[in-house]
Amino acid sequence: MTADDLVALLGDHWPRTLAALGPDEREELAVLLQGLAGAADPRAVRAALRRLRRLLRALPDEHPVTRALRDGVRFADAPDASEVDRAPVLALLATLHAPPTPDPVHARLLAAPALAADDVAAAPGEPGLIRLRHPELGDRYPRFQFVSGTTRPLDVVGRINRLLMADRDPWGAADWWLGGNRWLGGVPAELLGSVPDEELTRAARELVEGD
Repeated sequence: MTADDLVALLGDHWPRTLAALGPDEREELAVLLQGLAGAADPRAVRAALRRLRRLLRALPDEHPVTRALRDGVRFADAPDASEVDRAPVLALLATLHAPPTPDPVHARLLAAPALAADDVAAAPGEPGLIRLRHPELGDRYPRFQFVSGTTRPLDVVGRINRLLMADRDPWGAADWWLGGNRWLGGVPAELLGSVPDEELTRAARELVEGD
């Protein structure tokens, strides 16, 4: 992937990329893009690409930029710095400090009741819990995952979250719980306790096995 390829990839997913990065990461991104725009030789271009790739590892696993970089796409050496098209880089820089446009699905999921990371005893990497990153409030754990009035995770939620691979795709798992489900005839998170655990599990397994 050349510098132009990477900039085009970022441009295709720019609002979502900014929404997924914290303030410090956006500042670092600005510095790296400025360095790429000002690269004076092939070695500087390659160094800027390496640093950008390291920064982009902070994006969620399900982010399209992450997927593109992970799925065998390789960074090719730029033979000449003059081949870096600076106009798209400068266009990204011009909008980098504008308030990020939130992903509508993410915004809906983050609006659901949730617990802060400090309130949850489970380790941040616990695969049985959905952990969503709020751009201002930090890590958030949707409230439906816990026994009412406590911070004890519901066993059925942990089992289903593992089925849905919540550790790899927390947004997708949260969307399953908080969105309408035809198979169940309602919102799964709202059916906890009123629908048998086995039925909820079957509905999640149907989704996974149907993919």
